[in-house]
Amino acid sequence: MDDPASFRGLPVPSKRWSRLWHMGRATTDMAVGIGVRGMIELARARGENPSRVRMSPEATRRVTDRLARMRGAVMKMGQLMSMDGTDVFTPEVAEVMATLRDRAEPMPIGQLAQVLDAELGADWNKRFQRFEFTPIAAASIGQVHRAETRDGRRLALKIQFPGVRESIDSDVDNMRFLSRTLGMMPKNMDVGPMLDETRRQLHREADYLAEADAMEAYRALIGEDPDFLVPEVHRDLSTSRVLAMTFADGISVDRLRDTSYTRAERDRVASLLTRLMLRELFEFAMVQTDPNFSNFLYDATTGRVALLDFGAAQPVAPPVVEGFRLLGRAALADDPAGLREASIALGYIAADEPPERIDALVGLIRLSSEMLRVEGPYDFGTSNLSERVFNHGRNLYLEDNFSRPPEPATLFLHRKFAGTFMLCRRLRARVDLAGMMRELLA
Repeated sequence: MDDPASFRGLPVPSKRWSRLWHMGRATTDMAVGIGVRGMIELARARGENPSRVRMSPEATRRVTDRLARMRGAVMKMGQLMSMDGTDVFTPEVAEVMATLRDRAEPMPIGQLAQVLDAELGADWNKRFQRFEFTPIAAASIGQVHRAETRDGRRLALKIQFPGVRESIDSDVDNMRFLSRTLGMMPKNMDVGPMLDETRRQLHREADYLAEADAMEAYRALIGEDPDFLVPEVHRDLSTSRVLAMTFADGISVDRLRDTSYTRAERDRVASLLTRLMLRELFEFAMVQTDPNFSNFLYDATTGRVALLDFGAAQPVAPPVVEGFRLLGRAALADDPAGLREASIALGYIAADEPPERIDALVGLIRLSSEMLRVEGPYDFGTSNLSERVFNHGRNLYLEDNFSRPPEPATLFLHRKFAGTFMLCRRLRARVDLAGMMRELLA
């Protein structure tokens, strides 16, 4: 056991009004950091090359500090915003925001001990010959500790923050209140179904026994794959708030952009994860929908990628899979009529919408699928596609072309797609996405 006295952390706020206060402070810090001119630019920017929003690094640190302390549903939304902030914020600010991916504040030793006592019993320490009280990672819902059992198993223990599960409903309600109060959504858009799906998914992520089931199911789907590793669940040390798994070595895949790794390694890992994303949808019908880069560890010694965190894994209904098949085939064929049919089938737009709205959405999807009209590897490193899609989509949004949010069934799939492409961009990788799609849709 290491010395618990050497570790300190910040307690997790668990009461609704306490969390609302922290959220309000984070919102205020962001508004102050952007300033009046920045808020106007963010709301009104038009054209292909609008100015990026400039928030001072000091203000950004205050925002990320606040979200990192809150953990839970609020931090998870901040993580999503941080994954490719370069499209909105300056590179300097985006780099600070990116720390949210793996820098949640750990809980203090007192809260950690309370969770372990409640979940594994008061004598839990007797089951380990080594337990590192300093966490090796802390995320939005829990933190991870390295441990070794008396019988020699090297484990990673994911331990849930106290009060996070109980605060999910209030966090989502607070987000609903703030999104309306701050005008973050079009007036006519009903975000209720989308937030209800967010609420459902977060409750599932907070149930570690459900995650253990998903991890074992996914491990069976992957099988003995030479490119991927899914850690084994250790049920004797797992509960609804503690998840024990075999320890996996490696670095977060986005660190492959460091100069010590080759272009071939970056291309290979980005291609592996892109192909896996497509297999999840079209072959497994089960998608791990959290694209946080730290959920994928690259082991340079073996060349394998370890897949972590299956709290957000979920099955995909056959009609949704078929809708994306239609969409993929239409995109490969550059078929506007097929894109329109698939968009209606997936619930992106209603068949009786005005023709100009349907055409606007089809145009956005066609722009987004540019990489499928390229023969051979698409070079994410030289592409500005994400900026063009972001700017075009934002303009359509501000012009009220979107009268409905995405169907809840596709909400978290979009998160996975976007996260995978953001990784390809971050690694400046070359990926033959069109070839992969043709093979899987044949």
